Amino acid sequence: MHKACAVIPVYNHEHALPIVVAALRDAGLPCVLVDDASSPACAAVIDQLAEQADTFLLRLPVNQGKGGAVMAGLREAQRLGFSHALQVDADGQHDLSDVAGFLAESRVHPQALICGYPLYDDSVPKTRLYARYLTHVWVWINSLSLAIRDSMCGFRVYPLPATLALIDSVNIGKRMDFDTEILVRLAWRNQPMRWLPTQVHYPLDGLSHFRLWLDNALISKMHAKLFFGMLLRAPAILWRRWQA
Repeated sequence: MHKACAVIPVYNHEHALPIVVAALRDAGLPCVLVDDASSPACAAVIDQLAEQADTFLLRLPVNQGKGGAVMAGLREAQRLGFSHALQVDADGQHDLSDVAGFLAESRVHPQALICGYPLYDDSVPKTRLYARYLTHVWVWINSLSLAIRDSMCGFRVYPLPATLALIDSVNIGKRMDFDTEILVRLAWRNQPMRWLPTQVHYPLDGLSHFRLWLDNALISKMHAKLFFGMLLRAPAILWRRWQA
């Protein structure tokens, strides 16, 4: 069975969100909106959108961060009967013309996690672009593989059973560390992944929730945690890959 929806974590992106939802609905994709304790103005926009057919609302009373909102949305998607979920940011940075291609790839490979690797335009902040390369190196070390092409792009189609089995068994970072950590931990479990290029713009409404010092500290802590986790798991990981 392949029954997909979009999961959209929302925190004060009331200007871009209607455009994102409209594009997804035009693609025939039901939407799960996760209101991560947004402002009253944004909450009012979310309430209006949730009145549309096949648009579902999950409201979190306390801000969980991007990762926490995504995980809550993935659980809600499974509860609603979906088998796969396309993670999409609410700020309009993802190229939603790629939705059909990502879903088609997921239908052909339903057990695989379909991941986007970004093709940036001139809107990307150069400091964040260069910092990604350091994360790439740590991800290759911590996953014992070069297979993860980009761990920070949050445009993905998750197969829900395998993803939630991991989420429900491990404490995964709830903020900007989520996108990278979940890929590394799924790689440890030999999760099949497939990669598609996608254009990325920063962002449609000019609002970013990336906290330079706090989120970089969280990401550094995550890499350290994964490194020691990799050391403990390395023999088993390499043995499984050798047998595959």
